[in-house]
Amino acid sequence: MRALGRFVSGWLPRTLLWQTFLLIALLLTFALATWSQIFRYFEEPPRARDLAQMVVSVVNLTRTALINAEASRRTELLIELAALEGIRIYPAEKSDETEPLPDTRPMRLLVDEVRRQLGEDTRFAARWKSLDGFWVSFQLDPADKDEYWVMLPQDRLEKPHALEWLAWGSAALFAALLGAYLIVSRIGSPLRQLAKAARLVGSRQTPPRLVEAGPQEIAIVARAFNQMTGDLARTDADRALILAGVSHDLRTPLARLRLGIEMSGAPDDEIGAMVADIEEMDRIIGQFLDFGRGAPQEPLQPLDLAELVTSLCEPYRMRGCQLSIQAPDSLIAPGRALPLRRALANLIDNALRYAGEDKPLDISVGAEGNEARIEVADCGPGIPESEVERLRHPFTRLETARSNTKGAGLGLAIIERIMRSHHGRLDLLPREGGGLRAILCLPLGSTTTSPPEAQRVSEIEH
Repeated sequence: MRALGRFVSGWLPRTLLWQTFLLIALLLTFALATWSQIFRYFEEPPRARDLAQMVVSVVNLTRTALINAEASRRTELLIELAALEGIRIYPAEKSDETEPLPDTRPMRLLVDEVRRQLGEDTRFAARWKSLDGFWVSFQLDPADKDEYWVMLPQDRLEKPHALEWLAWGSAALFAALLGAYLIVSRIGSPLRQLAKAARLVGSRQTPPRLVEAGPQEIAIVARAFNQMTGDLARTDADRALILAGVSHDLRTPLARLRLGIEMSGAPDDEIGAMVADIEEMDRIIGQFLDFGRGAPQEPLQPLDLAELVTSLCEPYRMRGCQLSIQAPDSLIAPGRALPLRRALANLIDNALRYAGEDKPLDISVGAEGNEARIEVADCGPGIPESEVERLRHPFTRLETARSNTKGAGLGLAIIERIMRSHHGRLDLLPREGGGLRAILCLPLGSTTTSPPEAQRVSEIEH
């Protein structure tokens, strides 16, 4: 049963519009079929009585005509009945090869009614010898043992205008289904707009206001959603204002504190340790600000990723870090320079912090399919596969392997948000031999890249 349920659910439509339309279509079809059967059930007995009366009348008129006709003109009379009325009369024998009538309710009702009026000895057949039709036996006189067959054309027993009834029924069903589709689409269209606006809110963008019209329930949902997005926008603005104020209020005393420490005359190692702590506090404040800014609003612009990576790595080279850069001469992709520099700088800082500045760091830029990829590979402890998704969330850190590090746990969350704003993604994969591969994947769109043979490899080492 479960396998059957999975099979049926795999064939069912996924959207609310088509699921509701399919349900209404099935209900309308079932209702039309039910009413057709009800009409047919109650229409068959009166129709059977009418047909039986017609058959009995034909038999009685034929019997009367044969009895009253002169013997020399009976053959001419039979020819006229066959030519004008389609009625044929043949002598009947007990040994005649006949085929019974179909065993259906309308035919049973007809046979019973004809037998009731003509007698229980009346025989019926759907074929006599090789002739198809509605065959009924009769006698010229009850005392006469001779029996005759009279054949009525089959079309006299068929329902009139059957095709017309079928056509009108199909037209009514089509009109009902069209109306059902229009009704359901009035519900599906606002829901699709609501889903689109909800996705924009999920990506930290402000969606356009929904139209607060239509059915009352849809209008109430649209009004509530508009109110929610307005409240979220005000909350984001208040948060940005608070973070800006906190940044100013904290960084100013930190700058004075650092200046005081450097002028205190304390031993150099103690001054260096305290200055490092102050720089760590300033960096954490910067991470909070980056996280609080939200998604950038400026449009995407064509950006040379190879040049961006090369220029960003130059300060690290001057610091003495061992960087190996593999990049093409040019790789153009739509992006925002400042957020991408911030994301790449966070990856490099994390790699140097966790792996150590004395270990080499491999950075590569390239294209794969319709994606541009910037990869930062370190030789650090790496991240267990089970912890990757958790570390994408803000304020989470890997305590087991990197418990000796500092930070607020916002680095990967900031990178994740930046990549979503670029319609890209951040991949965190294990590196062969130990370490982590952090890959920024960006869609190339309609941009062009230099051919692979134009790549250059520059080894930048201290």
